[in-house]
Amino acid sequence: MRALLIIPLLLVPGLAAAAEGPSGLPLPRFATTRSTPINVRVGPGTKYGVAWVYVKAGTPVEIVQEFDTWRKIRDFDGSEGWVHQNLLSGKRAGLAAPWRNGEQIPLLAGRNPEGGVRAYLGPGFRVDISKCDGAWCEVSATSRQDGGASTYSGYLPQTELWGVYKGEKF
Repeated sequence: MRALLIIPLLLVPGLAAAAEGPSGLPLPRFATTRSTPINVRVGPGTKYGVAWVYVKAGTPVEIVQEFDTWRKIRDFDGSEGWVHQNLLSGKRAGLAAPWRNGEQIPLLAGRNPEGGVRAYLGPGFRVDISKCDGAWCEVSATSRQDGGASTYSGYLPQTELWGVYKGEKF
């Protein structure tokens, strides 16, 4: 009788464990590029051609598959390719609402839409993500102009970020 009860529980999707790759880490998951330049290849190995090159470290990507030491990644626009695991970092970053056309995204002082605005970010502006509670993410945005840099810290709704999953907490 107990065996019959266990089998139906394993068939319920919400109770199954998340998919894991050979690394033992969950799939899919978000990461960032570690260095530059990074060749993104059409297959998992150096014998495959280069599809495109990342020229900026810290770019958020989604790891969707693993093969040995190679990771298949997806860019925010849906492009996919392969990079070596050593070229990726577990550091979290995101893009502020890249799907918005010309709309500014307010970086808020707190977890409240009625709170003060620290800065306005353009669509696709890269942010470092410190933590997310399932609804809001604490982020920092660095703007570089005229040889200087200004960093603004604040909060964005998770729904306004590419680089975190809906309801994800960390």
